[in-house]
Amino acid sequence: MTEPRSGIAAIWSDGLGRASIRSVQALTVTALAWAIIWAATRIPFVIIPVLIAVILAAAISPLVRWLTGRSWPRALAVVASFVAILAVVGGVITGIVFLVSRQWAELSARAVAGVDQLHSFLTTGPFPVSDQQITAAIGSVREFFTSSTFGAEALTGARTLGEIFAGAVLMAVTLFFFLKDGPEIRTFLIGFLPADQRAKARLAADRSTIVLGGYVRGTAIVAAIDGLVVGITLAIMGVPLALPLGVFIFMGGFIPIVGATVAGTLAIAVALISNGPIQALIVLAVVIGVNQLEHHFLQPVLMGKVLSIHGLAILLVLAAGTVLAGIVGALLAVPITAVAWTILKTWSGRDPLAKPEQPAGEGRQ
Repeated sequence: MTEPRSGIAAIWSDGLGRASIRSVQALTVTALAWAIIWAATRIPFVIIPVLIAVILAAAISPLVRWLTGRSWPRALAVVASFVAILAVVGGVITGIVFLVSRQWAELSARAVAGVDQLHSFLTTGPFPVSDQQITAAIGSVREFFTSSTFGAEALTGARTLGEIFAGAVLMAVTLFFFLKDGPEIRTFLIGFLPADQRAKARLAADRSTIVLGGYVRGTAIVAAIDGLVVGITLAIMGVPLALPLGVFIFMGGFIPIVGATVAGTLAIAVALISNGPIQALIVLAVVIGVNQLEHHFLQPVLMGKVLSIHGLAILLVLAAGTVLAGIVGALLAVPITAVAWTILKTWSGRDPLAKPEQPAGEGRQ
């Protein structure tokens, strides 16, 4: 009985045996990660609002701490932060709706002349397109909008809007409790870990909060610069809806690398319809220039030290997030990856800023 056991043990002690053990361990970890991701994608109505609330809490918690440091009760500081944010968001949305309704008539009137100018450019430009091809393209678009497919998509969109509203309410409630009772919630969750791992977990939570807050604030600054530059360009050129388009580019800037560029296509389309091909090409050049400025200067300066993630890794996690959860996945992929990388570095001791002997501040989110 002893010899077979020693023989089996010897099988696993050589290089191939150790590689097999590592392969089984890697497959087990991969299966666990897949199971977690699969379970999370089954309940997006709960997971997504909670993740967004965590990210926003990390960005807003410095304001709450600043108010509580000036003898404000924590609940009052949270409510004041909420009111300030809602006032800003509400004011922006109200302004956009007002400007769109005010300039819509101008855009419609200029669109008629813009379409004629575009038609002339297409038929006489360097790559001429025949009237039959243009008519066929217009017919295909008209057929789509009058088809049952578009009606089904419209019903799906209406249902999606209802889900987004319900998710926004859940996110707001969750965010309030994260800001108000964040330290208690964190202490409760860390209490499930072994005692010798709790200090490192607190440090990882603190570092993750710093990374998330820096990511949100840095992304907001970069997106604001993108929207401001493109919006000013559109205003100087006299393109209708310049301010709403700038805000739309600002919102698109929260998707790293590709967001502002994709959002800029709407500005290019409006400039093409209202001002003609030459003006659209100018807007295209500005959008590309802003995109290059973001990649080569703004992102490295404002968020390079915070994220410490290579651009290729960002592209890969963006692709994975988009495949798993669409636009929301693209929004959440980078901050989730940044937090995971921060936790891994802190836990393994590879983070030069991590100092386990330093006690974690209880007032942090």
